[in-house]
Amino acid sequence: MTAPLADLGGGVVLRRAVVADLPAVVALLTDDPLGATREAAGPEPYERAFAAVDADPAHLLVVADDGGMVIGTLQLSFLPGLSRGGALRAQVEGVRVAAAARGRGLGEAMLRWCADEARRRGAALVQLTTDTRRADAHRFYERLGYVASHVGMKLEL
Repeated sequence: MTAPLADLGGGVVLRRAVVADLPAVVALLTDDPLGATREAAGPEPYERAFAAVDADPAHLLVVADDGGMVIGTLQLSFLPGLSRGGALRAQVEGVRVAAAARGRGLGEAMLRWCADEARRRGAALVQLTTDTRRADAHRFYERLGYVASHVGMKLEL
């Protein structure tokens, strides 16, 4: 196990993911109606993506670890840009907490850690996107101070 990045309370720590965590992370990504329809069938694409993320210091794939069991995950990426006076942005992706672990404040603790880490690295803002069909997620993010300030658009390739 990698060194903890944060203590999330209740015996749960946030730590950098390792390749052995991939099956649990993928299970979290697929454990909802939207994720079940868009995730790959085999491990190879996830192994390639993990290797790329893990090798790049601008990206962190983290897991919430409860005594060796992965019960949450997210990716935090740092994006330099020219807008906003050359501001560094922190992008949060793939936020998931296992259904059985919801309601314990883990998602909130994970996102507060993201904001702290972004500040520590000098980012000007933390941003994320969430599917328009995730009304509960929208309320959750708004409760934490996130503002629906932009309309996101995607082009599937």
